[in-house]
Amino acid sequence: MRHLVSLVEQKAMDLLALADFSAVATHRGFGAASRATGRPKATLSRRVRELEDALGVRLVERGARPFRLTEEGAVLHGETAGMLSHIEHVAADLTAGAGGPRGRLRISVPVLFAQRGVGRLASRYAALYPAVELEVVADDRFVDPLAEGFDLIVRANPKPTTELAGRCFLRDRYVVAAVPALPRPRDGDAFPAIVLPVMARSDAWQVTLGKKRIAIAPRTVLRLSSMAMVYDAVLEGTGAAMLPASLIAGDIASGRLVSWGFIEGGATEVWALYPPQRHVAPKVSAFVNLLVEHFKDASPVHFSELASS
Repeated sequence: MRHLVSLVEQKAMDLLALADFSAVATHRGFGAASRATGRPKATLSRRVRELEDALGVRLVERGARPFRLTEEGAVLHGETAGMLSHIEHVAADLTAGAGGPRGRLRISVPVLFAQRGVGRLASRYAALYPAVELEVVADDRFVDPLAEGFDLIVRANPKPTTELAGRCFLRDRYVVAAVPALPRPRDGDAFPAIVLPVMARSDAWQVTLGKKRIAIAPRTVLRLSSMAMVYDAVLEGTGAAMLPASLIAGDIASGRLVSWGFIEGGATEVWALYPPQRHVAPKVSAFVNLLVEHFKDASPVHFSELASS
């Protein structure tokens, strides 16, 4: 199957044409690749045809819905995508050595994290690195950075199986909280629960309040895809939920919410993740460093600085 790569070498194929094909394959279509790269759709289509003509094989199933590579196209993309990404990052390193981070930086963050001061962090980054065009997108999906054109994603408790590299920069604990009017369950009792889609449907919640430990049984009344929506629903009194302790500290202090206790072993880790590369682009590492420096000791208390600064 490596014969396609040999053909590229033998025919001294234009690296730009290969890069354009890689963009189309990565973003699953000419239109999506055009939006992600800023290159005209017609140019991308022409360059991919030139590459097909040079290799003597079809790489893209034109007209297929959804977008689909041919078998040869899938092989070529699989063999060359890593190489092209490596070249791009090495070039970014060389450029950065002459004048600091530059270029376009796209970041995906969870909605709740975005609402807690990311705009201020983004503004600080823009002031420090004016040669970088920064775009931050709020989305609770676990996006594929390569397929969707992101350089960096921020996510809470990523699956251990993820192949992305990165760094944990923030840790928090989960508290079961509800409005005061909602009856507090005793050991073994069921209660109305508001949960995220990824949570198990029937497992009891092990809760610790002081020295007391109890197991309470969630009866799901709402399943919401965003922690921000879960928080709003808890404030409405619809049910109880697991929420980050730092998020509701003010609500508990004011009596707006009450704590039923900490989830036993329930910690949340927030990670900055990016595709594993030998050379991490300076624009990416600069943003990761900004997060690490702001959330000193990975403490969530520094959210208050973003709210008050």
